[in-house]
Formats: sequence, structure tokens, C-alpha cells
Amino acid sequence: MDDHIAVLLAGLRRFREGPSDADPCVWFGRVRSPNRQQSLPHFDEVLALDAETPVDERDTREAHLYLTDFRSLYVGQLGSITRDDMAAEDPASVPEYYRKLRLDCDCWFQLFDIRRIVEDDTLAVVAELRKLRNVHYNDRPVSIYGGMVNLPLVVYRDDGVRFFDDRERLLDGRLWVEVDSERGGLGVLERDLRDNLLGDAVWTSLDVGTRSFITTAERIFRDNRANAGFDFAPVLGSFAKALEIECNRRLRAGLARSQPAVRLAHIERETVDVATRSLTLGQLVLALTGEHELRTALAQRLVHAAWFSGELPVILDAFRQVRNEGTHAARIDRGVAQHWRDRMMGVGCEGVLVKLAGVRSR
Repeated sequence: MDDHIAVLLAGLRRFREGPSDADPCVWFGRVRSPNRQQSLPHFDEVLALDAETPVDERDTREAHLYLTDFRSLYVGQLGSITRDDMAAEDPASVPEYYRKLRLDCDCWFQLFDIRRIVEDDTLAVVAELRKLRNVHYNDRPVSIYGGMVNLPLVVYRDDGVRFFDDRERLLDGRLWVEVDSERGGLGVLERDLRDNLLGDAVWTSLDVGTRSFITTAERIFRDNRANAGFDFAPVLGSFAKALEIECNRRLRAGLARSQPAVRLAHIERETVDVATRSLTLGQLVLALTGEHELRTALAQRLVHAAWFSGELPVILDAFRQVRNEGTHAARIDRGVAQHWRDRMMGVGCEGVLVKLAGVRSR
């Protein structure tokens, strides 16, 4: 995996130094075992998935390739699938070891981005894989115990999660592979937050991105807690992104079965469908406090809707004002950062993230 990530990062650097028509990518080969004489039983079905991958930015679907060594789990943004020998066709986008070891591949998967879902935690890998359903095993959840046969598995998931669509807004135009490469080593802290602070039920109910951002915030805070002169604005910035992800998820879940007119909100001189658009903290406040029909729909379809559309907007607005001050002018000192970190994570109180985790569809 390290070699594939290195190739993709190198391609990104070349692309930004001199943009070309082709987007940077890396090819991941499905290596053929020399002991296997027959073809894969579902090989044609795997190749047929190539026709279903999104072909342009107007196609809002996402196709994924999941990669795991059972300790960590990655998801790739899948472009195309081919039987052509990409080690020869596009050597700059293929790790050198394929050629050095003369590996024979059944097919190749084109990846435009790679996102780390779990780092160094087998139990978390097991939990995440159970969200995938194996087409060739009666649609049962994927299990690493006896279920990893005839790879690659053809899977789908019921939650419709999208790993890459909010990338532009959350990562300021960068890719997940770039961000993850800069903040490795979070696996131990993630397990600590899950096991000793938030609990397994809350942790697993949060989006992967939410977990990543709150872990980043917590590491920055812990590493610099003793430094009274440190600017803790990145702590609040990471918590802000976590809140945006989680609040938008809950809002979409509450409006999923509503009529289009109910999902409309007047935000900053524009009427938007809040079930299809990711809102900033300020826009979330406006949407949750300004539309009577929207709040009525949420009350009918969400558990703890009164808190979500009543108390939460007040919290978001107060947090947004402090975060904006730190972003644009004032330095965020340790006291302010600790107040909001404790309030978000539930240190000495019932945390905002714990309350958000309890907001779910009826």
C-alpha cells in the first residue's frame, strides 16, 4: 500500500507542477497466483463493473475498491477496470515492484484517490467490513473470518456512504491521500477515544471523516496542551469540519423521505435543497432555525429532533463565532480551546458528539 500511495503522491506533484489532460492516478493490480490454473469464477462480473463506474463529474455515484491487510483498511476512488497490462501501458502510474517481481495480474484497478478508513485496529476493520454486503454470499455482511475467498469480492452497502464527494470543501482542494499521509499514527489515539472516552456505540455511529477530524483535533490539543503560547485555532477548525459532516448526515437522514418542497431552505439569498447540499455551520444554523416545515419534518422522522433543531443551532452558532475569530483574526488560546474540546468530546459533561450520535432516523 505504501508503494501505491507513493506513486499517487508523485503523480499529484507532477500534475500540479505542470497540469496535463489526464488526472493523476495509480493502478492496483489483482495479482494472479501461479498455483491457480483456472480463471476467477466471477471474473466477467468484476470486469463488467467497469461500465458502471462514474465517467464524469455530473455522475454523482461513487465506485470504491476496498483494500485491507486486516489491521488497516483503505478505500480507493475507483476509475476504471481493465485487463490490459498497465505495468507496460502506464508505467509511471504503477509501482515498480510489479515489474521487478514480474507479477502477472488478472486485471488492474485505476484509483484517483486513496483514503485510510482504519489504521492499525483489527476490531475496527471487522466492524467496517460488516457494512459491506457480499453479492456472492447471499448478500451477507463481509467477514474476515472465512469470507475472504475468490477475491476480489463484489460488494455493495446499504448506507450509500460517499467517501470523496465532500473533499473539495473539507480539504481545501487536496486529496485524502495527501491529508492522510500527513497525519499518520492516529490509530492508537483513535482506539483510545473509542475505548476510553466516547464508547464503541457512539464511535461506530460517527462518519469516518468525523472520526478522523476529531482525532486530529484531539492530537493537536494533547500535543500542545502545556504550551500556553500555542495558537489552538487548528483544534477548533478540525472540530468544525467534524460538526459539518455529522450535522449534514443527520439532516439528510431526517429529510430523506420528505417532499422536495419541505427540504428547501432560504440561505444567504438563495433557496437550496438541504438534503442534497452540504451546508457550512452558519448555513446549518439558518436552515435549522428558519424553516418551520423543515423542523416539522425533522420532528416526525428523527429521534431527539427537538435537541437537533432547538439547542444544537445555538451551540453551533456560538462555536462558529469563536472559530471564525480564530480563523480570521484573534489567536485561540488554551482556555478557549479546552472549553470547546471538553464540550465536544464530553469531558466532564454530556458531549455534543454523544448527543449527535443519538440523533437518528425513526
